[in-house]
Amino acid sequence: MEGKREDKTPPEHKCPALCDCLHSSVHDRENSPMMRAVLCAQVCKVYRFQKEDQRWLLVREQMSETPLSFSLPKQLLCMLMNEHTNRVQEVKKLGDLSPHWDGLRHDVINHCNHLIGCYLETLAELDKLSVSSCFKSSTSKSDRHLQFVPTNLHSQRMEVTCPDSTGMWYEVITFGAPADHHQAFKHGGLKKLLSKHTNRRDSFVSYSQDESSRARDLLASVAQVQPLVFGHAEELLSVSLELNTNRLLQVLDSLAQQTEQFVHMLKDELVKSALLAIHNQYSTQCSNSSHVHSNGLICDNLPASQKGQPLLHEADYDEEAWDRAWANVAKSLNCIVAMVDRIKEQQDRPQELTSSEQQEVTGKTNTGASSSSSSAASWQEQLLPLVVTFRDCVREAMEKARVAMTFVVLQGAAALTVSQGPVQLVQRRHAVFSQALSAVVCGFLLKLCGGLDDSEFLQQLYTAGVLVQFEGLLSTYGDEVGMLEDMEVGVDDLGRVAFTVTEAKTEQLDDLLPTLHGTWGSLVVKVPLPPEMFALLPQELKEGCLIQIHPVLFNIGINQQQSLAERFGDSSLQERLNQQSCERLKAYCNTLRDRLPEMAGVQSLSDLLSSLDRSIDTRKRKNVKVLWIAAMVCRKVNGVRLTSCKSAKDRTAMSVTLEQCVLLRERHTLSKQHFSTALDCMRRSRQSRGQILGCYAPSRLTVSGLDAEEQPLGLQSSGLLQCLAPKAPRRHLYPVAFLLVTSHLLVLWLILSLVILLDKYQ
Repeated sequence: MEGKREDKTPPEHKCPALCDCLHSSVHDRENSPMMRAVLCAQVCKVYRFQKEDQRWLLVREQMSETPLSFSLPKQLLCMLMNEHTNRVQEVKKLGDLSPHWDGLRHDVINHCNHLIGCYLETLAELDKLSVSSCFKSSTSKSDRHLQFVPTNLHSQRMEVTCPDSTGMWYEVITFGAPADHHQAFKHGGLKKLLSKHTNRRDSFVSYSQDESSRARDLLASVAQVQPLVFGHAEELLSVSLELNTNRLLQVLDSLAQQTEQFVHMLKDELVKSALLAIHNQYSTQCSNSSHVHSNGLICDNLPASQKGQPLLHEADYDEEAWDRAWANVAKSLNCIVAMVDRIKEQQDRPQELTSSEQQEVTGKTNTGASSSSSSAASWQEQLLPLVVTFRDCVREAMEKARVAMTFVVLQGAAALTVSQGPVQLVQRRHAVFSQALSAVVCGFLLKLCGGLDDSEFLQQLYTAGVLVQFEGLLSTYGDEVGMLEDMEVGVDDLGRVAFTVTEAKTEQLDDLLPTLHGTWGSLVVKVPLPPEMFALLPQELKEGCLIQIHPVLFNIGINQQQSLAERFGDSSLQERLNQQSCERLKAYCNTLRDRLPEMAGVQSLSDLLSSLDRSIDTRKRKNVKVLWIAAMVCRKVNGVRLTSCKSAKDRTAMSVTLEQCVLLRERHTLSKQHFSTALDCMRRSRQSRGQILGCYAPSRLTVSGLDAEEQPLGLQSSGLLQCLAPKAPRRHLYPVAFLLVTSHLLVLWLILSLVILLDKYQ
C-alpha cells in the first residue's frame, strides 16, 4: 500500500514512501558480515509505483557510506612509505660511487625521504579522523590531510521487486571527481603538469621491477662468488708447492666450478644491455647542459678521463666488448687447466732407469732432494703468470658487471622517483589515484557480492576482467578542466591494478576489509570473502587468479560553464577522452565476445557500440546520449559504474535519479503516468538527505540545463528539475548602456579637470 503524509505538499509531489529507515535489507545476504563491513550509515526509502499492466513495483532505494573511504587510503600510504624506505636502503647499499652517480643517489634519497615525511604526517591525521568518521564531506575537499580520501563517496543502490520476480539490484558509486583540490588547478591538472616533465623523464632509462630485482640479485651473487674464485686461485698456487698432482687437480676442479658459476651469471643479457644504455646515455648527455644534484654537485658532463670512469664512458663502444670480457675469464681458466695437465703429464711420464742409473740415483740422495725443491718452484713459476692473468680478467669482468647493475638499480630507482617530477606532483598523483581506487574497490565488492549466483559473471571475471566505467559531468571550463585532467590520469593508473579473492580468516569486520599488496604500478587488491561466499566461487578464482581492471572515462559537461566552453572555449579534452574510452570499450567487448561467445547479451553489443561511436563523432553540444549508451554497455557486460561531478552533489544526484527512473521505465515497464512521480519522489528523497542543495526547478522546466531540443526523448514534459546546472542568468541591456555612458562621463570629467587646473595656475 502507498504511504500517505498529512502535509501541505501538492498532490502531484506526494511521495509514496513506504518506509524511511536506518537499517539494512531484510535479505540474508544484505545482512551478511561482508555487507556490514563494506557499507555503513545506511539510509533507505521504499516506494511503490504502478506498472503499465496496472500491477505494482516495490522499489527500495538505499544510500550508504563506506569505511573504505579511510581504510584504503591509509593502506596505500603505508605501502608507499614502505616502498620508498626500501628504495632508499637499496641505493645506500651500492657503496662508493663516482660523483655523478652519487649525486643521482642523493636525488633519489631526498625525493623518497620528503615523501615519507609527508605521508607519515598525513597517515597520523587520518588515524585520528577515522576513529570518529568514515566520510569526507565536500566542505573538506581542500583539506591538506584529506587529499587521499575520496569526497562524498556513497553507494547508490536500488532494489526493484516485481510481482513475478525476485529483487533485482542496480548499483552506482557516486563521489567527487578524483582531483587534488588542496594544490588547486592554477597551473592545470595532472595531465598538463606531467607533460611538462617529459624531457626530464626521457633522460632516464626505464627498467621494470623484475629487471631491478635481477640487478640487485646479480650484484649480491657476484660479490659473493668473486672472493671464492680468488681464494681457490690462491690455493692453487699454494698446493703447487706440495708437488701433489691429486691435490692440485682437486683444487683446480673447485676453481673451475666456481668460475663456471661466475661466468654463467655474467652472461645475463641485462648486463650487456645496461652497458650499452650507459654509453648511449653518456653520448646524449654530452650535448646537454649541466645538472645540479640535491647534494650540490654540478654534473657538467666532463670527459671520462677527468672523472676516472673509463669503464662507463668509452668513446668507441664495442657491443662485443662485454662478450669478450667474460669469454676472457673462461679462456684464462682453460690456460690454467692446460698447464696443470702438462705438469701432470710430466709427473706421470714413465722413467725407465737402468741398474747403474739406480745406483747412481741411490748414491746421490742430496742431489735428489735439491732437484725436488727446484721442481716445486718450477710448478709455481709456470702457474703464477696464468693465475695473475686469470684474476685480472675476473676483476675486469666483475667491475663491468658491477657498474652495469649499479646503473640498472639507480636508473630503476630514479625512474620511479626523480623522473616522475617534483615531490608535489608525485604526491598529487598518488592522492588522485587513492580517491579513484577507494571508489572502484567499493563498487567491485558490491558487484561481486551481488553476482555470486551468476556463473557467467564469475567466469567473466577471470577470463576477461571487469569493466569499470567512470561517468564524468565536469565542464571543460575554469578549474574543472584541471579536475578532468587529474581524473584522466587517475583512471589510467587504475589499469595497473588487479583484484584477487581470498577466503577470510574470520567473520570479524576487520578481517573482511580488502587489503593492498604489491608496489606502485603493480598493485593487487585482495578481497576476503566469508567461507560460505568463498565456496560459491569457481576453482580459478579460489586459486587466486587475478581479475584485471579495464577502466574507461566518458565525460559530458552539462552545466552553464560547459555552454561557455563550447561557444567561446575549447572542449577538445572532452572529445579526446570520449574517443579514447570508446576505443578501449570496444576492445574490451571484442575480447569478451571472443572468449565468452555464449554469454548472454554479448552478441548484441555491436549495435550499441556503433551508436556510441556515431554519437561521439557528431560532437553535438551537451550530448548526454554518449553517457546513456556507455552506461547501457557497462550494465550489459556486468561492469562497475561510477558517477562524478565536482563534489558529487547536484549534478551527480540528478544523474543518478534520472538513471534509476529510466531503468524502472525501460526494464520494469514503469507507467508513463508514474514516471514524473518517481522522478519527483527520488529527487525529494535526496533533497531530504542533503545530497542536493536546493537547485530545483518547478514543473515543466528544462532538464539539466539543456535546451528543449537537447532533452532526452520522453522527458521534455516530465517536469524534471533543472539542478545539474544553475539557471541561466537573465540578459539585461542596461549594464552595457550604463558602462558606455559612464565611460564618456569619465573622459568628460578628465577634460574639465585639466582645464580647471590649467586656468588655476596660469
